[in-house]
Amino acid sequence: MTGQTPDHQIAVSFELFPPKTEAGLKTLARTVDHLEAAAPEYFSVTYGAGGSTRDRTAKVVDMVGGRTGLPVAHHLTCVGASRAQIDEQAKELWASGIRKIVALRGDLPEGESLAEDGYHDAAELVAGLRNVADFDISVAAYPEVHPEAASAQSDLDHLKRKLDAGASRAITQYAFDTDTVLRFIDRARDAGITAPIVPGIMPVANFASLKRFSQGCGASIPDWMEEMFAGLDDTPEMRAMVATSVATQQCQRLMAAGVDAFHIYTLNKPDVSLAICRALGLPVRAVTECAA
Repeated sequence: MTGQTPDHQIAVSFELFPPKTEAGLKTLARTVDHLEAAAPEYFSVTYGAGGSTRDRTAKVVDMVGGRTGLPVAHHLTCVGASRAQIDEQAKELWASGIRKIVALRGDLPEGESLAEDGYHDAAELVAGLRNVADFDISVAAYPEVHPEAASAQSDLDHLKRKLDAGASRAITQYAFDTDTVLRFIDRARDAGITAPIVPGIMPVANFASLKRFSQGCGASIPDWMEEMFAGLDDTPEMRAMVATSVATQQCQRLMAAGVDAFHIYTLNKPDVSLAICRALGLPVRAVTECAA
């Protein structure tokens, strides 16, 4: 991933989450039609805690693959299932043509623990998936350290375990301080991690919601962002312009340091994600009408 010039062609992938309603699924289908215009490498679809969105995730994966013909990564977690159940689900995914998986431990519901006969962390899950089939597996990385990690070093050691178990790449949790992301990549390389590290990019859709979510996942919000987005939650057009500018500048700095792939957390909204891609030089084609 290093050694590329800033004008090197970049790759993007888009993350989606499964809507709760049929109407939401129809809206997402139109969103996917728009996002396809940026020619992403693949889409990914999240998976609720304890498999709570299993059926809806599968439905979105099928819909996206059917509409675009592009690869779709199915998120999979350790929570709420035994090893045998997860292995069986993985076999079903492979049989249905799914070749990409994002392997995560998953968030534990309050008061619950992982099943004794289950996979206990993402590294074990990756190894288990490798025994099922030759999946292309992505795992999570945390530039600002996972909230439950004992230290930054132990967090990095765990990332190396996941990659050594057979994952192909790491996708980072979003971090708005670009220096933090670059230092993390340097530390990973110094630790002997050679796999691609793909920065996760979070466009700001609603700043108040972003702050609440970030408190739970350990992502910090810089003071300059507070000032930049102050008062913009009620002016969506200006907020979208600012969000595009912030994300584009972050990507450009990362590209200048040799990064050539980004994973965009779209929040199921196409406009800012596509504007970022266009600003980065991707040939985003115009989509005037989308089929229902």
